[in-house]
Amino acid sequence: MRYSVIIPVYNRPDEVDELLQSLTQQTFKEFEVIVVEDGSSIPCKAVTDTYRPLLDIHYYAKPNSGPGQTRNYGAERSRGEYLIILDSDCILPEGYLAALEEELQRRPADAFGGPDRAHASFTDLQKAINYSMTSFFTTGGIRGGKKKMDKFYPRSFNMGVRREVYQALGGFSRMRFGEDIDFSIRIFKGGYDCRLFPSAWVYHKRRTDFRKFFKQVHNSGIARINLYKKYPESLKLVHLLPAAFTLGVAFLLLAALCCPYSLLPILFYALLVCADSTVQNRSLRIGIYSIVASFIQLIGYGTGFLRAWWNRCIRGKEEFEAFKKNFYK
Repeated sequence: MRYSVIIPVYNRPDEVDELLQSLTQQTFKEFEVIVVEDGSSIPCKAVTDTYRPLLDIHYYAKPNSGPGQTRNYGAERSRGEYLIILDSDCILPEGYLAALEEELQRRPADAFGGPDRAHASFTDLQKAINYSMTSFFTTGGIRGGKKKMDKFYPRSFNMGVRREVYQALGGFSRMRFGEDIDFSIRIFKGGYDCRLFPSAWVYHKRRTDFRKFFKQVHNSGIARINLYKKYPESLKLVHLLPAAFTLGVAFLLLAALCCPYSLLPILFYALLVCADSTVQNRSLRIGIYSIVASFIQLIGYGTGFLRAWWNRCIRGKEEFEAFKKNFYK
């Protein structure tokens, strides 16, 4: 077996249906699918059963333990030479696995990952969220769209790793936030080769409303401090930018009480985002939504970063103690 596609899922049967449908359309066929239900109250077994005639698919259900341990559970039950880790809210273009195979035939890699895009069927809000997560004008510009990178850290929505490497590293850690970046860091520390495959992209839905999106990016900010506590060298200047942006916006809003002109930098940034997104998406509506999404992306991450910095670096709390309400669901 060449590839094992591992999909952890929590209460998302409709999304799993779309992902499995896209897997049936792959031009490269040598793969199996491992779906692991992570303690869902809305299971997707009925969905997976409909694909048994079409895919080499295996369904497992287990108590809730978080995405990292759920991926490990699936990996232990897989047979592929390479493990492909996908989030349940992804949809694959029909040439996804063929693109992986072409890259690996050209030059083998121990681990790899690819970028993400918005599908034409996504809602305007989802397209705006995708813009905020990939735009040059947010932290999205450093996430994986570049072809020339000294180090590429795959994320769990689109990650591949050779089985022997996965086993040597012990799979994903028990970290609740940032477990995928933690795994990528350990790949490099282990001396393994890790590459970006630009042609192996996925459609990534992310979140379907701004409240869920804020929670997602807020947890990403928390993850960055958790990673810093584990790997101090992993914290870069760019990781401080959302926190600086958050504090800057707060300062300008307070200053506007005395001087309304203090709002001009905020308005300029909003217009810049709106214009860029409108051109990229060919929609003023998406451009306006992108203003909200970009502020949420930066402020959500920034507040999570600052919250974790206060709890972990100032108050000295451990990861589980500091964020016990966030484990696991």
